[in-house]
Amino acid sequence: MTQAVNKERRMGASILRLFFHDCFVNGCDGSILLDDTSSFTGEKNAFPNRNSARGFEVIDAIKTNVEKACNGTVSCADILAIAARDGVFLLGGPTWTVQLGRRDARTASQSAANNQIPSPASSLSALISSFSNKGLNARDLTALSGAHTIGQSQCTNFRAHIYNDTNINAAFASSKKANCPAASGSGDSNLAPLDAQTPGRFDNGYYKNLVGQRGLLHSDQELFNGGSQDALVRTYSQNGARFASDFAAAMIRMGAISPLTGSSGEIRKNCRKLN
Repeated sequence: MTQAVNKERRMGASILRLFFHDCFVNGCDGSILLDDTSSFTGEKNAFPNRNSARGFEVIDAIKTNVEKACNGTVSCADILAIAARDGVFLLGGPTWTVQLGRRDARTASQSAANNQIPSPASSLSALISSFSNKGLNARDLTALSGAHTIGQSQCTNFRAHIYNDTNINAAFASSKKANCPAASGSGDSNLAPLDAQTPGRFDNGYYKNLVGQRGLLHSDQELFNGGSQDALVRTYSQNGARFASDFAAAMIRMGAISPLTGSSGEIRKNCRKLN
């Protein structure tokens, strides 16, 4: 992970997002890593992942090294959980003890990926409900959303927010429009940092942005828009240590969603395909 992040700092965010998208679809079971084949439909082409999920080669490289040292023992699901933690730490964020022992799924669900990964257009109530369905509370939601202190998003995900929403700083919206045209289909994949202030550093800048109505996604600004999470967002904006500690605890909880253990699943030899 140090090599990967040194090569491209954004990779820390990309791997963290892979872990989130893995855990929210039938648990943290490495299902997102499986390639589509003529007889198998995985999750990589689900709407939240298609042309945006990235970092698979980094997981492949780690898996190859781990297999050389200790073959048939460490699952792809566990590798992804550890890699996500290390990416956060390498970008200046907290560290935590990753629970281990997950096994790899022999199935995947494109439909679950389409339906269960929260959309950037989500309302606060939809976000709370989506996280609640996975055993995570509103505090976990608000802490885990702080992952958007790093990484980038495509114009198609924030176009509606910068052009249509009113709960956005006018100068911020204007600055984003320069690289994200109003017409759908024009510049859809153009990137903008989720935290424009410190895009390559894992800190509490995301929450400061929300307080100033500079959230990039509609779903980001929903956390600070006169609702139940306003007070916590303000706390995190003023207390980086509190955010870091809540984020680490919430990551451990997210990493414990429906793991395959015992004789369930398998330990994949190649993260992209079933044994």
